[in-house]
Amino acid sequence: MTATSDDDSTTASDAAGVAAVHDTAESSTGPDVRHWRAYGSSLAPSGSAFAYIVDDGTGYPRAAQRTLSASSGVGELRWVRLPASGPAHKIEHSADGEWLAVEIAPGGGERSQVWAVTTDPEDATSFRIAAKLPDGSAYATVELVGWNAEHVLITATEHDGTAHALQVHPATGHATDLDARVGGHLVDAWKGAALLRVGPRGYRDMLLLRGGDITALLPNDPGATTEHGVILDQGFVHPSRVFTAPPHMRPDIDRDSVQALLRSDFDAKFPRLLGVEASRYGVRFQVLAERAGAGLDEFVVSNDQSTVAMLWNVDGYSELEIMSLPDQSTLPPIRLPGEVASQLSISAAGRLVTVTVQAPRMPPRVMLVDTHRRSVIEVDPLPGGCPHGAVTPELLRFSARDGMPLSGWLYRPPGVSGPSPTVVYFHGGPEAQSRPDYSFLFPALVGAGYTVFAPNVRGSTGYGRLFSHADDRYGRYAGINDAADCVDFLVDELIADPDRVVCSGRSYGGYLTLACLTFHPDRFAGGVAICGMSDLESFYRNTEPWIAAAAYTKYGHPDSDRELLADLSPINRIDELRAPLLVIHGAHDTNVPVSESEQIVASVADRGGDAELLLFADEGHEIVKDVNQQKMNSHIVGWLESRIGGGSCAARSQAG
Repeated sequence: MTATSDDDSTTASDAAGVAAVHDTAESSTGPDVRHWRAYGSSLAPSGSAFAYIVDDGTGYPRAAQRTLSASSGVGELRWVRLPASGPAHKIEHSADGEWLAVEIAPGGGERSQVWAVTTDPEDATSFRIAAKLPDGSAYATVELVGWNAEHVLITATEHDGTAHALQVHPATGHATDLDARVGGHLVDAWKGAALLRVGPRGYRDMLLLRGGDITALLPNDPGATTEHGVILDQGFVHPSRVFTAPPHMRPDIDRDSVQALLRSDFDAKFPRLLGVEASRYGVRFQVLAERAGAGLDEFVVSNDQSTVAMLWNVDGYSELEIMSLPDQSTLPPIRLPGEVASQLSISAAGRLVTVTVQAPRMPPRVMLVDTHRRSVIEVDPLPGGCPHGAVTPELLRFSARDGMPLSGWLYRPPGVSGPSPTVVYFHGGPEAQSRPDYSFLFPALVGAGYTVFAPNVRGSTGYGRLFSHADDRYGRYAGINDAADCVDFLVDELIADPDRVVCSGRSYGGYLTLACLTFHPDRFAGGVAICGMSDLESFYRNTEPWIAAAAYTKYGHPDSDRELLADLSPINRIDELRAPLLVIHGAHDTNVPVSESEQIVASVADRGGDAELLLFADEGHEIVKDVNQQKMNSHIVGWLESRIGGGSCAARSQAG
């Protein structure tokens, strides 16, 4: 067990509530420590326990629990038992700490279930939450949001895409339907008020639901995204402590007002922390935290509302900052033992925070942070070191052909200089960002001697609103050109061998891979597309209705933008594809259906081309099982060696 602090002087025994910490990783059943990953933690409000998701390399990631105490530190790992199989996606403690709500995806698919289980290790009681609609028909998918006192908060979506904002008592099953609409998503609920996110990708607003009334919390700002919010309890925070009330309001503060904190890029280039108040005077807001040139990734608020923990995205790196809410004061960021952090959770009094931290050389790990002592403790400091082939990447900046600033992370095999075989790997989304985080694939590629470049083409997040919207609809052509410009930059800088550049990516990155091979066939010697769309029109017909409805603003509408979608679909340009193609997909993927991969492989084969499909029968839109990840890595490396030759390290070894 290791501990770090800002001054490197704090030891594990210094952390309040987790003194005398013990390494109890060996208490789990049969873990493969080489592949141990831990993430998505939820602190019990009392700070006496936490739950998290553990991938020990033996199957699907599972939910687990550990106790915390000042006397004995971190307790032994206990698996959360559920009567269903599939990877755990999310886990949340109830307000009293007696229940856990767990979201899982049966069979590795994209349609989720939510279960409630007790935190008592002797009590195996469990309940499936909102399995059916009132008429007895089943919901298509159920997503865990959190808790409202003793009620589980979920978004339950029908097969037609209608999303229900529900709060459900786990033991009785009694459900209250707060709202039902296409494109709705419950965010938080407390004492008769609820926050509802509405709108498609990139155009999301936050509504306040209360007493049958609906109030928009921010003015209309097309292209702004308000994703997350927390309702504040008026019993803890008086309005004047969070907001500066105008003089005419001070004698008569509205005691029935509702206050909330929001993460939003409303009226700004980057997401920031806003405070809002809805009262009989109307709605007002103010900026509580912002940074020039950096965006707010996440925040959590302690139950007593003394403390806000915030994660900032600074050029792809994460910084953890703690705010005292009443006076809105902050101290310098707390140093974390890894480049990228996510998935914050906080104790009721704000003394403890858990966070997932990762780096290129470190798989995801859960860290305990004492916000007073500013110390950081790793929960599972397992042996084995960094993965073979893991290297620290270099951030490169360059410009697209139209002057748009681009960037990307370069992973080079040790000792390699000069042009080398290169894999350009595109992230998904496209509303996501390549960052210096952990990848199970990159170390395998680098270890085999291939240079990897992970760019952020237009459409990526982390660089402001204009950049994230720059690939919308007709901007897609420029985004595809960005991919070709990445290759030109790497060749001009003598990084990539122009005859041995391969494109790859998952989800939207898989689509961009297929687009690269058909729009810019002269740039690429091969492509590896993972769960990508080959035909945007068939994607809209076959994907989940709620996925389709959210995508119109990003890709175009299947009716009004039919010609655009057809022209942007790689399968309609298949005659341009000349390079060999490897396509990988999970059979249970209903986000991007497996038919998208099957039809592109069949189309290439019909033309006598080189195309291969690697299908995983027990996976969905992501390849999550360690055994499947390793199989995928091995298959990709073998395919690269057969199509473009061995990597730089292999070539040097043979030469020697």
